[in-house]
Amino acid sequence: MITNDATILRIKHDVLYEVAKLAWEGKLDEEKDELPYRMIPGPQAQFRCCVYKEREIIRQRIRLASGQCPSGMDSMNVVQVINSACEECPIASYTVTDNCRKCMGKACQNSCEFGAISMSDTRAYIDPNKCKECGKCAKACPYSAIAHLERPCKKACPVDAITYDEYGICVIDEKKCIQCGACIHSCPFGAIGTKTFVVDVIRLINAGKRVVAMLAPSTEGQFGEEITMASWKTALKKVGFADMVEVGLGGDLTAASEAAEWAEAYKEGKKMTTSCCPAFVNMIKQHFPMLLENMSTTVSPMCGVSRMLKERDPETVTVFIGPCIAKKSETMDLNITGNADYAMTFGEIRAMMRAKNVELEPEENTYQESSVYGKRFGNAGGVTAAVVQCFKEMNEDIEPNVMKCNGAAECKKALLLMKVGKLPADFVEGMACVGGCVGGPSQHKSEMEAKKARDFLIGQADGRQVHENLKSLGADSVAMHRH
Repeated sequence: MITNDATILRIKHDVLYEVAKLAWEGKLDEEKDELPYRMIPGPQAQFRCCVYKEREIIRQRIRLASGQCPSGMDSMNVVQVINSACEECPIASYTVTDNCRKCMGKACQNSCEFGAISMSDTRAYIDPNKCKECGKCAKACPYSAIAHLERPCKKACPVDAITYDEYGICVIDEKKCIQCGACIHSCPFGAIGTKTFVVDVIRLINAGKRVVAMLAPSTEGQFGEEITMASWKTALKKVGFADMVEVGLGGDLTAASEAAEWAEAYKEGKKMTTSCCPAFVNMIKQHFPMLLENMSTTVSPMCGVSRMLKERDPETVTVFIGPCIAKKSETMDLNITGNADYAMTFGEIRAMMRAKNVELEPEENTYQESSVYGKRFGNAGGVTAAVVQCFKEMNEDIEPNVMKCNGAAECKKALLLMKVGKLPADFVEGMACVGGCVGGPSQHKSEMEAKKARDFLIGQADGRQVHENLKSLGADSVAMHRH
């Protein structure tokens, strides 16, 4: 959705900044109840009808920023509805517009099987309590006078996980939600957000724990040509992280492991899917469980790097940073051993940085821990390119037919074809976000805006091969399977 959501983003980031600042100072517990009043002093409202609603929205956002559900209920879902912010959207999906001529044919009324349409003095009327939202009336109207007003959050959800309660408040069905985050920025009221681990990470750093940041491959280019991986490493160490590792190295780990797995499956004639996109994995688990045996058992690049760091020092706390929301749900999956302890978005880490007056500064592009294939893992088609490169390095004469799914809609289509045994490809690369990870919901710049800078930075990397890179860094022995 193209929108001027500067106010929404300002509120969100101001709350993150204030919470991070208090957490760094060790004053969050004692001062968090005062924060809504400091941010919304009144008496004039800034962005809603009154200061009381604004303060309640801030209070619920503070809970989200502290890793809690905004309403106080117990839920493991990272994507949450801020009830106090959800308003103004029409409850009825189908509504009669001024185009209605109250024609004698009454095609709309005759097409409705539920008796939801009646005739008023001037036009047809749809009773929202009787309407089943089948859409037959809209198709039948010769004047196209019935509009389908689908809520932006519901429209953005690729798995139909969003409904509404009797008051019109958005409800997320957690049994369907794949936690991709597509709904978050689609809401023009900023009424959907995610839990953050900002407070947990700050408290661990303040306690003197060894906390290591793991930066997503999709980061390069997001902040321009001058902000390199070295820039990030310097800034994150200033914040208090013990070190930073490029998750492109994890891309190499995943590619090498998945290539071996795919080669075996190819010879057996078994079709398989990737397993590095957590939203895609959630889609398989919750909507296509019969295909779990076709999903690669290789863990994600994030998990691979985390396991490597924990093997070297079991006390290390690992924190993933990137544009992905679903990574947060992956860190909460207790069935994956050695995975990242926390995941954060660019906005969340930058709030932590701002609270300590740390800025990203230009540095030479000299820091490299992954091959170009690992760096490109965050692009749509990047996983396939890395696996094919590994086939070459393994001297495997395999030219796989891969269905590269760019976005959740394409992922769903591929899984449906696989389910009914009509998938034409050998393998499926699933990326729930259009463009891949670089198109993630918490991106700093869009895929196209960042492309030039991204190509420039990655173009400066050396030509090391995948297996060569893993061996030289001592990472070729990392266990890369889920169980």
